[in-house]
Amino acid sequence: MTDSLRELLDERRHLIDVATWLFGSETAADQIVQETYRRWYALTDPERAAITRPRAWLTRVAGGICLELLASGTPHPVPPTRQAPRPRSGHPAPARSDHVSRRFAAACSAGDAPALRAVLAPDVLVVSDGGGKIRAPLGPAHGPDAVARFLARLVAGVEVCAEPVNGRTGVVLRQDGRAVAVMSVSVAAHDVTAVWIVLNPDKLEGWHRP
Repeated sequence: MTDSLRELLDERRHLIDVATWLFGSETAADQIVQETYRRWYALTDPERAAITRPRAWLTRVAGGICLELLASGTPHPVPPTRQAPRPRSGHPAPARSDHVSRRFAAACSAGDAPALRAVLAPDVLVVSDGGGKIRAPLGPAHGPDAVARFLARLVAGVEVCAEPVNGRTGVVLRQDGRAVAVMSVSVAAHDVTAVWIVLNPDKLEGWHRP
């Protein structure tokens, strides 16, 4: 079953805490966690499927990386990331497309899987990007049933707000005022045909509330 975003954020916070405790630096801990997730994604699908407790596996790997770095005395080099600017609202979306987007946002806000299914196209897909900094789904989900279940599970336990994203109504997910995901949609006729989710923390700073 898909983890909720709240569970994935808790997992990442746990790994940051472990790495900070072992290595003594939260800045270094963030790099260590990024390397931990890189190793997760480097596994084959069968290898990941065989891991029944991903959080325990990730904790062991993060601890091992800390010990490796402490033994070598050299911090692990991680390529710098560039923050994406907050998307501008742009030109108003056509009324029909925006109506569909608002129905989608309302269904997400309610966590209503049937309402989500009603606004999704038969060939809808959802793609998410964690940027290697959070354990995001590895491949796109296809079809209204799978996508509706995925989204209803993902938004559980976080604040859901309908806001302009890339010139059309989208969805911003927040926890304690901090943006944890931004969703935009592609619309054709009366249906949502694709859902694009940004989970990478480096790209969400412009969406935080004071």
